[in-house]
Amino acid sequence: MTDSVTLRLFRILTLPLLLIFTACSSTTEISEKKPAKYELTFPLGLDSESAIIPKDNPLTEEKIKLGKKLYFETKLSLDESISCASCHIPDKGFADPSQFSVGVGGKKGGRQAPPVFNRIFTLKQFWDGRAASLEEQALGPVQNPVEMAMPDIDTVIKRLLGDSDYKALFQSAFPPAGDITADHIAKSIASFERTILAGNSPFDHFQMGHTDAMSESAQRGYEIFKNEKKGNCETCHVGFNFSDENYYNIGVGMQAKNPDLGRHAIQELEGYQGAFKTPTLRQITETAPYMHDGSQKTLEEVITFYDKGGHANKWLNPKIKPLKLTKQEKHDLLEFLKALTGEISWYGKEKSSKMVSLKN
Repeated sequence: MTDSVTLRLFRILTLPLLLIFTACSSTTEISEKKPAKYELTFPLGLDSESAIIPKDNPLTEEKIKLGKKLYFETKLSLDESISCASCHIPDKGFADPSQFSVGVGGKKGGRQAPPVFNRIFTLKQFWDGRAASLEEQALGPVQNPVEMAMPDIDTVIKRLLGDSDYKALFQSAFPPAGDITADHIAKSIASFERTILAGNSPFDHFQMGHTDAMSESAQRGYEIFKNEKKGNCETCHVGFNFSDENYYNIGVGMQAKNPDLGRHAIQELEGYQGAFKTPTLRQITETAPYMHDGSQKTLEEVITFYDKGGHANKWLNPKIKPLKLTKQEKHDLLEFLKALTGEISWYGKEKSSKMVSLKN
């Protein structure tokens, strides 16, 4: 046998082995590639130490990228017309300027869509706190008959399985298998939502010692906001996010024949009838209308509502009393509330001039 024949025979015999080895190496390389940890940045005024990131759902670049795509994905709704962003609109303060959001088939619920930003700082979600986490919240609207109206999560999964782009994204976010599951969908959307942050407001700069960041009127309004004998707002709208995340009956909607009982439907404690979560006041000028039922169209209306002591009912929280503010005091309080609007950053749009980093 000549040398040339021997060489050809060697190549023929070893080529399959080489191909198998190459394929195995590529598979191993893909399966062993770990998602990149994501460094979250916080706008001025927010407390990074208060961020809640579950141990079983650490922030990664790949998961957040997938979650962002899912957040804007209309395939998550029955007729492919509604996404998360349809009711929590980025350029509307991640809220909805309509009193009630429109779901599949033009259906409407009875509660105003709350803003999505700064949800990283709390566990319980929705106005009544019925979801124990952002992950649990993420799948709620998808299967709600008056929102995205999907019959079940399996139908959602089947749709995503038919999209090659999603197969690749889930593979990167959840290696090695990259399964498209309800758990993975929820974790991805929640991860993206944790990047949506609001801060860097005139008030935050004022707190840093820049006394010219707020007008004199706004500064007087801040004193009214804090004063227990005046606005007494800080008793509920407390902390850097201006919310104690607790539930109160302030009288909103209680004049109806069959009022929404809010938190009481979730936790049947006396006093929780008609009680709803204290909303954040950040970006308040961008998130009208106000209250859980969107019944207050302007901040002026909100101030007047509180000044009158809310709506009387048997479960009205004792903290709600007439304020008897003067016209000037109402104006000053309004100017302070305006100073709580800064800027919103999220994955792909982080623009704050003063940021705090958090390595997850």
